[in-house]
Amino acid sequence: MKILALIGSPRRKGNTDALVEQILKGSRTKGHTTEKLYLYDYTISLCIDCRNCKKGDYVCCINDEMQQIYPKMEEADLIIFGTPLYWYGPTAKMKLLVDRMRPFVANGKLKGKKAVVVTPSAEGAKACGPLLEMFRMSFEYLGMEFAGKVLVKAYEKGEILTNKREMERAYELGASL
Repeated sequence: MKILALIGSPRRKGNTDALVEQILKGSRTKGHTTEKLYLYDYTISLCIDCRNCKKGDYVCCINDEMQQIYPKMEEADLIIFGTPLYWYGPTAKMKLLVDRMRPFVANGKLKGKKAVVVTPSAEGAKACGPLLEMFRMSFEYLGMEFAGKVLVKAYEKGEILTNKREMERAYELGASL
């Protein structure tokens, strides 16, 4: 299985990155191939609701670095969406990516793929309801299968590294994919 991890955190080696890496590490023990992209390394423009993606070749006409991400998403069997919780939703960069997934509604290229959500937050899992619902409904709309989640309480950079239980849980999720 090919796994693509999309990191929507501005912090490299932060809590989101560490949790996603544990999932990837666990998945590699089962022979899966992995790739991790840091969304803050890419220029992703706003969706302008031009609706060009709903006709013709069903592709986005905005010429930015999202064009490099689309084929990676299409090639993956499972996509991990990693984002810290910002005001009970994803980071702005992750939301830009989700908004730009509109072509996949028309072309169906994500149908049948699996998705995992990874979210650390200062308040913990209880605060992640709105974020999870946004992702769940988006996955359903795209025909994707919601395959798992890791929601943890962590705020300071790297704080999750001291939580052996949650790090092990992330690893086990990866190994079970």
